[in-house]
Amino acid sequence: MNQLTSSLAVAVVLAPGFARAATYEIDPAHTSAQFTVRHMMVSNVRGELGKVTGTLKLDDKDVRKSTVEATVDVASISTREPKRDEHLKSAEFFDVAKFPTVTFKSTRVEPLAAGKLKVTGNLTMHGVTREVVLDVEGPTPEVKDPWGNVKVGYTATTKLNRKDFGLTWNKSLDAGGVVLGDDVPVTIDLELQKKAPAVAG
Repeated sequence: MNQLTSSLAVAVVLAPGFARAATYEIDPAHTSAQFTVRHMMVSNVRGELGKVTGTLKLDDKDVRKSTVEATVDVASISTREPKRDEHLKSAEFFDVAKFPTVTFKSTRVEPLAAGKLKVTGNLTMHGVTREVVLDVEGPTPEVKDPWGNVKVGYTATTKLNRKDFGLTWNKSLDAGGVVLGDDVPVTIDLELQKKAPAVAG
């Protein structure tokens, strides 16, 4: 086998491995992380954390080999009530002066059914790291925006117990019960942009 033929054979063997992996970057302008907290056992207060950034490395031949990392800005948390937002940023809750971000790093990706995944990973919030499981729907079909960028979407949901992360502030009610519930449902709507493959120099 001459050198040219040998080189072509190697390229054919390696090409599928290179082709199947793609990197997507979270588009912060079109991504949101929302949460819900039960208030005084009578209503739900909804809020949104700040900018979400991160990267998805998607292996479309074997999704189990995919990974995702994300960082969420807590310092710009919003519940549409400035005084409440300042309280949430204080040392009684997120303590954003010390812990301005929440991070997630996947450790396992499992396909469940068409368009459904279970993503397990380490969530670090308020200086505490816990394993959490995200129920993920997606991906949507890829589309091109007006500028030629390839986009794809996912929705991830989970339920956290805030006390697991040291967010323990509460007040008792005279009639029984407490001001805030412990369980916090979270929904993350993700739009990601496909990163162009690096051009070999």
